Amino acid sequence: MKDKFSVLNKTGGKVPGLPLLAMKNDILGKNYSLSLAFVKKNKMKEINKIYRKKNKPTNILSFPLKKFNKTFRQLSGFLVIHGMLHLKGMTHGAKMEKAENKCLSRTKFLNK
Repeated sequence: MKDKFSVLNKTGGKVPGLPLLAMKNDILGKNYSLSLAFVKKNKMKEINKIYRKKNKPTNILSFPLKKFNKTFRQLSGFLVIHGMLHLKGMTHGAKMEKAENKCLSRTKFLNK
């Protein structure tokens, strides 16, 4: 089975030279799907505030797909919609959530 693993670097610097795939396979197994995102301090603070209600950066955050009660396909689709709304200039809040829900309701393929 092909490894399900991706790394996103949004720091502007280098990702640590670690055997990340081997570490993932050793700890979680080859069938575990894992995505890593390296982000800047201000982005980590923003994410930590949204999901943990703590207005400070942290060194790591982990989110299992089941926490969001969505399949991988549904969560991926939601994240694409979320990112596109940011590109339109929207920021987190009730207005953005309403737009996300509207887009999701029009995107029936995500429910499969």
